[in-house]
Amino acid sequence: MHGYYLALALRSLKRSKVLTALMVLAIGLGIGASMTMIAVLHAMSGDPLPGRSAQLYVPQLDPRPPAHGQPKGASSGDLPDSLAWPDAMALLHARRADRQAAMSGGSVPVRPAQAGQRPFFEHGHYVTADFFPMFATPFRAGSGWSARDDEDRARVAVLNAGLARRLFGGAPAVGRTVRLKDTDFRVVGVLDDWHPQPAFYAEINDRAFGQPDQFFVPLQTALELKLNINGRFSCWGSGGDDRRSDHCTWLQFWVQLDSPAKARAYRAFLAGYWRDQQAHGRFPRPVDARLHGLVDWLAHEHLIPADLRLQLWLALGFLGVCMVNIVGLLLAKFLRRRGEICVRRALGARRRDIFVQFGVESAVIGLAGGALGLALAQLGLWSVRQRPDGYAQLAHMDPAMLLGTFVLAVAASVLAGLLPAWRACRIAPALQLKAT
Repeated sequence: MHGYYLALALRSLKRSKVLTALMVLAIGLGIGASMTMIAVLHAMSGDPLPGRSAQLYVPQLDPRPPAHGQPKGASSGDLPDSLAWPDAMALLHARRADRQAAMSGGSVPVRPAQAGQRPFFEHGHYVTADFFPMFATPFRAGSGWSARDDEDRARVAVLNAGLARRLFGGAPAVGRTVRLKDTDFRVVGVLDDWHPQPAFYAEINDRAFGQPDQFFVPLQTALELKLNINGRFSCWGSGGDDRRSDHCTWLQFWVQLDSPAKARAYRAFLAGYWRDQQAHGRFPRPVDARLHGLVDWLAHEHLIPADLRLQLWLALGFLGVCMVNIVGLLLAKFLRRRGEICVRRALGARRRDIFVQFGVESAVIGLAGGALGLALAQLGLWSVRQRPDGYAQLAHMDPAMLLGTFVLAVAASVLAGLLPAWRACRIAPALQLKAT
């Protein structure tokens, strides 16, 4: 029976080609605009570490005096996003989590060993030893360094595969030397093009969706060598510009807690640390230690730009306008076929049969509009990828989004056809047949 309805739908659509083209175009434009923004937001809001994010947390402490305002960029009424050096080192050496790591980002000139090649700048991260096992970074060769290397301020480095290829071509990089700024580092590991999106472990800024970090060196080594450090550096009182001051916050800190019980225990430990610092004249504010899971932390940092959310709502509003127009066009199309409807009713067709017939016709229009919408969405995503924003390169449509495009198109068209189909099946056949 549905095959028969499909044949009727195709025949009807062919009879009014201009009207059919208008409806398909309206659905295609609305679906294309909506799916472009949905695909971008879907890519930006994904889990950067599936399977591990539930065990990763960010602790928050607040050593500032009550009169001190919020650090630049921090949310009003919230705690600093970063820790001071003494607090990060205290949490690091307390080892109350399964793993813990302090870190900060930076950019330095890389000096190739080959003669004639000019230095170039690369972004990287200064981290402690647990960074690699905690985030399960995939190694192509070698491994990370040890906690002893951290304490000894060893000149060791882990490279991402992109920088290793640029410096050494296809030759093995482990054991070779790379010169960062004015210091030689021994390469102990090469990552397998590790590029989580977003770069959740870093300070959330315009690089969250940018290029991957190309090198990693021990945090204390970077501090000793005075390598350039990027990001917010918020001080108060006599903090000055001393990175080791307890009056300056600038370090990101992550912990791995493998069970909810351990997370509760770590929250209690943070509150105890806060009270202990108060006993030593620090942390004058009321105890308010916090522990955010990875996904909650990304939401807390408002990772998705507000203008993208606005564009999504505008696109969905445009889809709604398109659907309202589809309702009007379908209503005019279906009611214009009163004679056909009444003849079918007189021959024994039920109202339900008429309703299903027009529902199938609406679905066919939705499928055609979905195909057009998919093409327009791909064009829209291509245009997004031409933008200079860091998130632009994420603008791709995965299989789930491809299927979602057709589901949304068919669902929207069928919903738009409900009222016209209901009005059509309510036509009284006796009055229409008498009039003809």
